[in-house]
Amino acid sequence: MTPKKRTAKKTSTSASGQKSYEGFTEEERGAMKERARELKASSRGGKVDEEEAVLAKIAELPEAERLMAERIHEIIKANAPELKPKLWYGMPAYFKDGKNVCFFQGADKFKARYSTFGFNDPAKLDNGTMWPTSYALTKLTPATEKQLTTLIKKAVS
Repeated sequence: MTPKKRTAKKTSTSASGQKSYEGFTEEERGAMKERARELKASSRGGKVDEEEAVLAKIAELPEAERLMAERIHEIIKANAPELKPKLWYGMPAYFKDGKNVCFFQGADKFKARYSTFGFNDPAKLDNGTMWPTSYALTKLTPATEKQLTTLIKKAVS
């Protein structure tokens, strides 16, 4: 028995004339296209200034998200310099030994209610049988910055 090929099916046309499909949202498809461009650029062998690309992407964010992302970038640079900035699905992310440790996802990216700061498997945050891997952010306060700093330091320990 051969597996069925999954294809996106046209379901309707919106009032603006845009087609909508079952499956991935427009934002998810956009993120996948950004990831493909990132991989293609890095495989070309040319020198890509990853930090410059991250800062450029941060500069494109809406003001509230941009301010959070800029501050998070500063916190990471100051407290976990071994993390290297790099775009990941069009989002600012931070890698160690080629593996994505953490990332910032603006609310606007997937039309969410809040921005998130997330951690991936290489982050050393394990605590028992269950622990959070992402945190909702509405703004950065001194207390939030302190919490993030602690988590980032633990993630790379």
